[in-house]
Amino acid sequence: MFHLPIGLRTKVAILSLFLLCLPWLSYQYVWEMEKYLRHGQEKTLEGTTQALATALHERPKLFDKQASFLSQVEQGRDLYAYPLAGPIQLDGKLGDWASYRHRALHYGEHHQLFSADETKSLTVGFTHMVGKYAGYLYGFFEVTDPNVVYRGSNSLSIDNNDHLAIATLAPDGKFRRYIVATIKDGWISAFELPEDPKLKIPVTPEIKIQGKWLKTDKGYNIELRIPLEMVGSKLGFAIVDVNDSKSRQIEAVVGTSSTDNVENLGTVLVPSPEIESIIKGMSHNSSRIWVVDKHGRVLAKSGDIHSSTNVWAQTTIEQQDDSYWGRFKRDYLHPFYYRILTTPPKDFVDSLKDSTVLEGSHIRRALSGHLGSTWRLTPDGKAVVLAAASPIWIDDTVMGVVVAEETTHGIRTLRNKALEKLFNVILTVMSMGTLALFFFASSISSRIRKLRDEAEQAIDSQGRIKKAIVGSKVRDEIGDLSRSFASIVSRLGQYTHYLENMSSRLSHELRTPVAVVRSSLEHLALQELLPSHQKYVDRAQEGVSRLNMILNNMSEATRLEEALTHAEVDQFPLSKVVSGCMQGYQMTYPKQGFEVDISQEPLFMQGVPEYIAQLMDKLIANAIEFSQAGSAIEVRLSAKGKTAILSIYNQGPALPDNMSEQIFESMVSVRHQQTQDKPHLGLGLYIARLITEFHHGSINAKDRIVDGKHLGVEFTIKLPISPT
Repeated sequence: MFHLPIGLRTKVAILSLFLLCLPWLSYQYVWEMEKYLRHGQEKTLEGTTQALATALHERPKLFDKQASFLSQVEQGRDLYAYPLAGPIQLDGKLGDWASYRHRALHYGEHHQLFSADETKSLTVGFTHMVGKYAGYLYGFFEVTDPNVVYRGSNSLSIDNNDHLAIATLAPDGKFRRYIVATIKDGWISAFELPEDPKLKIPVTPEIKIQGKWLKTDKGYNIELRIPLEMVGSKLGFAIVDVNDSKSRQIEAVVGTSSTDNVENLGTVLVPSPEIESIIKGMSHNSSRIWVVDKHGRVLAKSGDIHSSTNVWAQTTIEQQDDSYWGRFKRDYLHPFYYRILTTPPKDFVDSLKDSTVLEGSHIRRALSGHLGSTWRLTPDGKAVVLAAASPIWIDDTVMGVVVAEETTHGIRTLRNKALEKLFNVILTVMSMGTLALFFFASSISSRIRKLRDEAEQAIDSQGRIKKAIVGSKVRDEIGDLSRSFASIVSRLGQYTHYLENMSSRLSHELRTPVAVVRSSLEHLALQELLPSHQKYVDRAQEGVSRLNMILNNMSEATRLEEALTHAEVDQFPLSKVVSGCMQGYQMTYPKQGFEVDISQEPLFMQGVPEYIAQLMDKLIANAIEFSQAGSAIEVRLSAKGKTAILSIYNQGPALPDNMSEQIFESMVSVRHQQTQDKPHLGLGLYIARLITEFHHGSINAKDRIVDGKHLGVEFTIKLPISPT
């Protein structure tokens, strides 16, 4: 299994990164909450429309004169009186209609009602719209007519000249017709015609219809106003064109609808003042309220969708916090948060601001008799608008729809506030959690590293106990492990001490019985024994001698350990001691070859020269014993810095695996038992190590291998030299 080479603290730090999942989970939670809030807002808005629709149920008078009985409306024929922001100055110049001109319609060939000669092309047309303000129906007619024929100044006839015909089904249910004609530019003269379309006289002046006639380069303009009480649900306008001032024959008629009979009249929808008064109270509501007829034409409107003072937004209004934490949030945290969050804009585009006709799936559903709602994105994509619709019932017929609209700004603001507080809490928790985990991991890592260092320092490379481990008092798993290590090292130290003192105890305990046996054999040897018995006595004496040699070797190590504790050190030349030893070895072992290379410098050091000589004895004896016959033993002494390096090399067999350190331990021998002709307890190299460590040096053994071939074993002793 692959393990990353990283420490415990790093692993915990990486694991703590999972805390980053908390903001994501919280964000998803808030999103889910926002969905529920939107659902709640949808139901609330539907309830608002239902409440308002309830106030309009079973009130047919509000809709009778709104032409709601038509199966469908026709643009141009069925007129809509747009609400006007102010009164229109009747001067014929049409400047007051500038902001409404985009709603005006042009009437030409497709709206021609009569032509005296079908072969002649139509030369008259007009642009027209109507509006409503303060109880009057305003309208203008921008007529294109190259030959304007006024009414004769002395003529009693009013219809053999260019004129405007008006017909309506009055609120009292009577069909009324009017003609607007003039003898010159200026205030118009309006006349009411008989109800019978076949009659054109007698006429009655109608002073309630006021306006102005103004000739233009293209023709003439008519600007007028009619009291709303004179206008019913049906209304039609027609421009009558007369081009010949002599014959004064009518050549063409272009109009919104025929004005001859009530059946052919178009309709006009005037925003209902009664409905407006009903929904006026809703102006205090943050929702924008529409009431439309069954054709989607707006009957009344209240409220502004740009104002975000709904209940959702009102709950998020907070007092400015000038404390340190408040300024920190405002100056540092909120700019960071709002890199992710979006602030609801107030300058979004409202495509339905001046609409007079509404449509949509929610309205269609309401017209089918059910509650409906829909969400839409504004054209600039900055805001989401919720619209709900509820049907208005009269008997069993849906006569209109109440539509309410709101933006989701309040919910978005509420969501942002919730996320701000959530992020504050998460940042605090994450910071504290990360710091706590970091310090906790650091504490654990520090304790484990301390335990590791104590374990490494407790036992040296030779397996000896150098320093005891003090068990931790902390009652946890690491404390238990520390106490276990301390117990193991303590028991291992006791066992090692037992092994190290075994030779001294054995030599002490065996010396007396060996002396008894030896003295007994010596006395027995003085007796006259049969040759067959003398043989066994000789063997017993030989065995006692070997046993005595063993005791002497064991005693030597014991004495040396005791002597080293009381030895007095002095400065001596190491080169001279080694050189003297080698001269003695060459005389003692004349058959053994030596290659000696000893530094000419004295290499003074602090210590006991006799012990150094004993060290050389052990190493040379070991080298002679393991070297091959006829091979020379290499002895070199040199200096490197403040260290003297003594090496003794023999061409002997390789060291056993993993025994390069253990051979310096007491009672450890790598000799084969069958090749030994005298007892070996493995104390020679042990004594060498004791002497080396007494002089603050080190000793090691390793195989000399060249090109993969084993050449022998080399012992290297490093001893500190003192400055001369």
